[in-house]
Amino acid sequence: MILDTNALSAWADGNPACRPAFLEATRLVVPAIVLGEYLYGIRQSRHRMRYEEWLAENLPCAELRPIHGSTAGYYADLRIHLKARGTPIPANDLWIAAMAVELQLPLLSNDSHFDLIPSLIRLSF
Repeated sequence: MILDTNALSAWADGNPACRPAFLEATRLVVPAIVLGEYLYGIRQSRHRMRYEEWLAENLPCAELRPIHGSTAGYYADLRIHLKARGTPIPANDLWIAAMAVELQLPLLSNDSHFDLIPSLIRLSF
């Protein structure tokens, strides 16, 4: 399962709604883009130290995955598809979606715009 930033935040906050998805996941992937968005958010948080400690303890439980050349090809194809339909999504989310499609893994996210991506399975919490 790929984690979107809101799913990573929910995990960090102990949100019980995301627990079933974590229990069913056989693979847990955090895209580097998600980590960057999360770090951006927590570095502005008054609870920064708590979240940084949580991240140091829990990130090793997941596979941190960079963007590869093959991911870029999926990104380009998906961006063309969405542009042709007049339904663009935020650029970082498009990279996350490209990785999910490439790896053929579901994406845990509460962002419904991911539903515009063909062959992407979105799990919500």
